[in-house]
Amino acid sequence: MENYIVSARKYRPATFETVIGQKALTTTLINAIQGNKLANAYLFFGPRGIGKTTCARIFAKTINCEHRTAAGEACNECESCVAFNQQRSLNIHELDAASNNSVDDIRALTEQVRIPHQIGKYKVYIIDEVHMLSQQAFNAFLKTLEEPPHHAIFILATTEKHKVIPTILSRCQVFDFSRITVTDIVAHLKDVAQREGIEAEPEALNVIALKADGGMRDALSIFDQVAIFSGGKITYKAVLENLNVLDYEYYFRLTDLILRGDVRSCMLTLDEILQKGFDGQHLISGLSSHFRDLLVSRDEVTLKLLEIGSSIRERYGEMAKRCPEAFLYQAIKLANDCDFDYRASRNKRLLLELTLIRLCQLTDPDGLPEEKKKSLKPIEVEVDPVDTSAEKTEKQEAEPAVQDNVVREPESVYVPAPTPTPTPPEPQSDKLAGITSINHTPTAEDTIITEQPQVVTTADSPFTEEQLVACWDEYSESIAVSKAHLKNTMLNCKPTHKEGFTYEIIVYNPVQKDELLNENAELLQALRERLQNSNLQLIITVDDTREKKLVYTDTEKFEFLNNINGALTDLQNAFGLTFV
Repeated sequence: MENYIVSARKYRPATFETVIGQKALTTTLINAIQGNKLANAYLFFGPRGIGKTTCARIFAKTINCEHRTAAGEACNECESCVAFNQQRSLNIHELDAASNNSVDDIRALTEQVRIPHQIGKYKVYIIDEVHMLSQQAFNAFLKTLEEPPHHAIFILATTEKHKVIPTILSRCQVFDFSRITVTDIVAHLKDVAQREGIEAEPEALNVIALKADGGMRDALSIFDQVAIFSGGKITYKAVLENLNVLDYEYYFRLTDLILRGDVRSCMLTLDEILQKGFDGQHLISGLSSHFRDLLVSRDEVTLKLLEIGSSIRERYGEMAKRCPEAFLYQAIKLANDCDFDYRASRNKRLLLELTLIRLCQLTDPDGLPEEKKKSLKPIEVEVDPVDTSAEKTEKQEAEPAVQDNVVREPESVYVPAPTPTPTPPEPQSDKLAGITSINHTPTAEDTIITEQPQVVTTADSPFTEEQLVACWDEYSESIAVSKAHLKNTMLNCKPTHKEGFTYEIIVYNPVQKDELLNENAELLQALRERLQNSNLQLIITVDDTREKKLVYTDTEKFEFLNNINGALTDLQNAFGLTFV
């Protein structure tokens, strides 16, 4: 039974002509060989699976060939070519820097470089994944790379050029390998399928090429996987099922629902996609790419940027005619923003749903029919009509200038209640107020008014300050352990009578004031119920006249005592005392 060889190895290029997608680089290398203008060191850089190491091997084989063809290819017949094909050539050495990255490995390599070649013209050293070398190994390799023997050529290959030190890069000719296009990958997969006797649909090969992301090795590996799964007949459905790829049909369906503004159907389609196990970020990134493909499908100039199958290309053309450019611009931005925020979101499904809702609400006067136009309506925030503070007055004065630029639906227009007639100062409004200074009279500008609790009483009973303090202490004892700071504030700050049913609580810092303000609704309601008086008012005053110094330094203590008894300075000088 013949051993199975994967397609990535079986169909690995053996000549420059068979290298896929790197025509400019292979032409440059062939011209360098034919013109006998070979450098001492080369650096091949590019993504994985695009032919860096393969080109290095072909290059090493060709420069040692004794009878090159007119096209600059190796003859595969001379002793050097036969030895290379049988993997016994002594002139070509490969080193994997990922596992041989120490100084000792490089020193062994430099010692081997001194030995001249036996057959052929050059000794070629291919160092793969060169960026994995340690800093010390790079330094040990630097001198040999700068002044190598005339018979030695180094070919360095890496996927991360930025990790190679600049002194190495400056001594190499750098060749940047580009990703292989979808068209080239599909053409090569068709050729492999014909050689292997495998039936393959063009749309299926296109999906494989897109999944490979420009890497031929990945494309051939996926090709083998799907061929085994489908039993030698690669279909579009089999590729989607095996690779867990979202069908184009879902993107077309979502786009049609978005154009119709059908939010409910979009939600159901999203649920169907998620129920099949697809990742939400994969969905939204695919949707943004779908909008991009629709945009490039609108113009013949940009149509070449569309890398999809021919049958699906027609559907893109038809759908693109229904999508105005302004709609696609906004849709791409919304989808891209969702993709950017997806990882940081704690409720990922809600983020997807909100994005679909906003997509359904996109408008374009020139593209969508009147009955399909949607608009983002502003969220109306109603102001509490009970709020009579100065803060509300300032908002009302500034509000007309803002509202002039806001277009609202007729049914959502808010009509403010008529301004009530000013009432005499007594009785005062039942609000909890905070005053910024003990010596400052409360005014409309600095009074903080909070929502008044609703208390239903039959009559207002009189009470004394002692009764209020007793209810105050009783409430403080019922405070939970989690509000220890509030409890401590109430124990240290008692209400004192000011006038009528108004009592004042003097606190020592704004933090204590905020604690009482946060508790004002429950506290004021409890006190009124227990005292059976709905006219009770509490004023919080911050006493900022006190200067507290809780901690004194040794120097401050000495100066204080020295002011009382100046003999302490004489004592300090007599004994040479200092503070430690």
